[in-house]
Amino acid sequence: MKKNFVPLIALTIGLVLVVYAISMDGGTFYMFWSVTSILITFFGSLAALLISYPFKYIKQIPVIVKKVIDEPASNRRDLITLFTDLSKKARKEGLLSLEDDIALISNPFLKRGLQMVVDGIDPETIREILELEISTMEDRHRTGEGIFQSWGELAPGFGMLGTLIGLIIMLSDLDDPSKIGAGMATALITTFYGSLLANMIFLPIAKNLKAQTDEELYTMEMMIEGVLAIQSGVNPRIVEEKLIAYLSPKERIERNKVSHNLETVTENE
Repeated sequence: MKKNFVPLIALTIGLVLVVYAISMDGGTFYMFWSVTSILITFFGSLAALLISYPFKYIKQIPVIVKKVIDEPASNRRDLITLFTDLSKKARKEGLLSLEDDIALISNPFLKRGLQMVVDGIDPETIREILELEISTMEDRHRTGEGIFQSWGELAPGFGMLGTLIGLIIMLSDLDDPSKIGAGMATALITTFYGSLLANMIFLPIAKNLKAQTDEELYTMEMMIEGVLAIQSGVNPRIVEEKLIAYLSPKERIERNKVSHNLETVTENE
């Protein structure tokens, strides 16, 4: 699976910009460093997360984070070519002739769907089984999104909690008015951490996971249509046109360019 390092690069740029903004206003890194604030915002919100979700989901956080830099392997343009080729072969040689092609397919969802076609399972059952698999996969992925969405909502709250704790401690001892400014700044650092964690890390991860899930679901729905089209034995051209509907305008233009180049090469030969 390809790696997409754009999220990590964007996070690095975001943090650098925050540090740069601090230094531009005469601040220093140490002014914003507080172990207590980190304990309250990060670990406090994590504790609340453990109450909100079963531990079996929380322990999957490292795996979920890894998905942010994993780029989905399926290319919809390549899928159209695959389904068109398989459709041509199935019409000429029969569905059983697809056995060798299925063995070469790495996507387990697509592989399972095509294998059911070769096994002679009726279309309604194939659709039902594959849609059930999509539904269960979506539930798993939405849980991962929900964890980081909740974490993003909890972190600012714990940041405010830390600020309140700092204010209470500061206001409980007003014997030296000169310390009020420093005490207020220290108290507000926790709010800063809560906002930074939520808006720079947790909520963006949740959005990224949602976008990836939506993209994967769309591709899987396309696979179902392709599998059932092959089983129905329709003209390969119809299979191709039907699946092209799943491409974005940009993907269609790119596909047309590739097709045109292939035709040009063929004519020259």
